[in-house]
Amino acid sequence: MNHPRGRESSGAAAFDRITPEYFLPALEDALACRLTGLASALPSYINRVYEIEAATGERLVVKFYRPGRWTREAILEEHEFLWDCDGEEIPVVPPYELETDSTLGELDGVFFAIFPRMRGREVELEQDETLERVGSLLGRIHACGERRSAPHRLRMTPASFAEAAMRRIFESGAVDPSCEQELIDLCDAILDLAEAVYPPDDAMIRIHGDFHRANVLDRPGTGLMAIDFDDMVAGPPVQDLWLLLPGTLSESKRELDVILAAYEVFRPFDRASLRLVEPLRAMRMMHFLSWCAVQSGDAGFRRQYPDWGTREFWRRETADFRIQLENIRRALDGKDYSWNR
Repeated sequence: MNHPRGRESSGAAAFDRITPEYFLPALEDALACRLTGLASALPSYINRVYEIEAATGERLVVKFYRPGRWTREAILEEHEFLWDCDGEEIPVVPPYELETDSTLGELDGVFFAIFPRMRGREVELEQDETLERVGSLLGRIHACGERRSAPHRLRMTPASFAEAAMRRIFESGAVDPSCEQELIDLCDAILDLAEAVYPPDDAMIRIHGDFHRANVLDRPGTGLMAIDFDDMVAGPPVQDLWLLLPGTLSESKRELDVILAAYEVFRPFDRASLRLVEPLRAMRMMHFLSWCAVQSGDAGFRRQYPDWGTREFWRRETADFRIQLENIRRALDGKDYSWNR
C-alpha cells in the first residue's frame, strides 16, 4: 500500500548506498552513545530498516525513510501521533529524541528515526478474547487520533489515495495495451461508487492506515502493541478495522461483532461506514499497483514479483478488479452484510 509522495529529494542517491559503515558513526553522534558493529537488515517494503546495538547491549531499530515519500513535517506528524498515544499509555513504539532535540535525524538528505527494539509474535485472531483485546487497542488509538489533526499526511479519499495512484500507473505506460482501456473503465466505475458513499471530510481522523495482524505484536506478560505507523493517514476509522477481518463482511460477522463491542467501549463506531469496506479494498489494490511501479526498479523487487508488468500480470489484475467491482455493487445493495442493525 505504500506510495512515494512529492518530489524526489537530493537524498535519493545516498539512500541507495546506505550501509552500516556509512551510517553507524552518524547514529552514534545522533544518540550520543557508542554502538557496537551490529547492523542487521530487517524486512521492509519501502524504507531501509536495521537492528543496531548500543554498547550497553540495548537493541535499537533505525528506520531510514525513502526520500521523496514523506516531507519532514509529515514524518514528524507520525512521530507526534506515536507520542500522543504513548502519553495516554497506549502500547506503541515512539521514536527516541535525538541530540538535535528532534525525533527526526537527517544523513545526507535521508531522514531517519531510531526506536527501541520491541519483540513479540504476530497476534493470532482466532479467539474471541484476542479479538476483544485488538478491538480495545484500536478503539483507544482512534480516540487519541481524533484529538489532533495531521494536515501534512495523505488524506485517504478516492481521489487522493486511489485515483491519483492509478493515474500515475496509466501515465507511466506500465499497463499492457490489451488491458488498459478495460482497467481504466473498471477503476472509473469503482471510484464513482466509492465517491458516492464516502464520508465527509470532517469524518477523517488520524488512523494507523495499515492495521493488519502483522502490525500488532502479542507480547506475553505485557499485552498487545501496535507497531509500524509508517502508513498513517487521515482517513475513515473503518480502514483500520477491515484489515483485521479474515474475509468479507458476510464471512466475518462474529469477528466483527466481537471487535466492535470492545472498540465501542472507548469510541463510538458508525456502522454505516461498513459500506466502505469493499471500496476501500479496491482503493488498496490500486495503491498497491502504484507502489509496485515505484519499487519495480529495486533489486529485490523482481525476485519477489518476477512477472510484474507482463501481459499475464495485467490480465490477472484486470480480472481481480472486475470481481471487486461486483463485490462493491453487491455490498452497496445490502447483499453482503446488514450494517444498520
